[in-house]
Amino acid sequence: MSSNLTETIYKRYVDILKDQRLPALILDKDNLNKNINDIALRADRLKIRIASKSVRCLTLLKYVLESSSKYQGILCFSAEEAVFLSQNGLDDLVIAYPTSQLKALDAVAEEVKKGKKIYPMVDCAEHLKILKQVAQKHNTTLSYCLEIDMSMKLPAIHFGVMRSPVRNLKDVESILKEDAKYPEIQLKGVMGYEAQIAGLGDYNPAFGIKNPIIRLLKKKSIPKIQKFRTQTIDLIKSKGIDLDFINGGGTGSFETTKLDPSVTEIAMGSGLFAPTLFDYYKNFQHRPSLFYALEVCRIPEKGIVTCLGGGYVASGSIGVDKVPKPFLPEGIKLTENEGVGEVQTPIETSRNFKIGDPIFFRHSKAGEICERFNKITVIEGDKICDTWPTYRGEGVCFF
Repeated sequence: MSSNLTETIYKRYVDILKDQRLPALILDKDNLNKNINDIALRADRLKIRIASKSVRCLTLLKYVLESSSKYQGILCFSAEEAVFLSQNGLDDLVIAYPTSQLKALDAVAEEVKKGKKIYPMVDCAEHLKILKQVAQKHNTTLSYCLEIDMSMKLPAIHFGVMRSPVRNLKDVESILKEDAKYPEIQLKGVMGYEAQIAGLGDYNPAFGIKNPIIRLLKKKSIPKIQKFRTQTIDLIKSKGIDLDFINGGGTGSFETTKLDPSVTEIAMGSGLFAPTLFDYYKNFQHRPSLFYALEVCRIPEKGIVTCLGGGYVASGSIGVDKVPKPFLPEGIKLTENEGVGEVQTPIETSRNFKIGDPIFFRHSKAGEICERFNKITVIEGDKICDTWPTYRGEGVCFF
């Protein structure tokens, strides 16, 4: 992007937000709409299940679901969240992580009895027993989703994330045998999240010489992923089980996940906002649509300005790629000694900022930043068009 264009964008944002309280979380609706359309095209034949962890805004979830028939259902991150979304009009909710919290599952069962589709996650016999007890207590049938492990184990390397212990067909068979004991529950979905493809950039400057190694490991893991998932689905169908969905992928893996004929839908959330971790993929680029603004509150010396707030570092392994990045205006960077701080963030710059000027930052991940703000200021064209409450603004917190 040219310097003239970035300066034009900066001045536009400054003009739009001149009367807004800072810090402010901002959504560029024009960029969001472009991402919604581009992601739908990338999905090709597959439906898209929105990963709510990467959104954390009820209004935005509804907006995306209403934007296109390609978007169908939510991948929630907790049972409590699934109940909250169900009670606020959403349906077809997969709970991405298993839970043994009986009160939360009781609430899920009550929503199911109202006719809602909610699928708790399972990856071991103990999860099945807990669901059976809840189903019996509420005199209902609970459908569930089985998560299979998509990581690849190599000598001294676990390429992927530590999720499901269901790692081979023997493990799947064991779950199916346990499932057959409990008529109160039924297997209706399978999820295989290939995190090492979907969430790991392979052109990331922070990784240095690891990038070609990551690309090689991705290439080797893709056929293994597809083989295990296909074999799992064949085994399940051989038992006479009819599945509602087979879920795979994530924002970074559309191009490979959609080639697997066993998959019926793909999970996605981060692509809507395009945080900085998703700058480092060769096959796609989406537009940054969610960012935040801090005010310049001090000018301690020439070449340095200090912003109020900003210390929103992302979760995961420790690294510079988890730190928010100042991106507008051009020609600014964090100081090495302080980085982003809870109450102050110094910025190195050659620009002549004034007290009160805004500086715009992009977060490393997507939904996490919504935990720090009560609302999202939505801009469209050259004006603020709306404000949408985050989960925090709705008065709910699930972690």
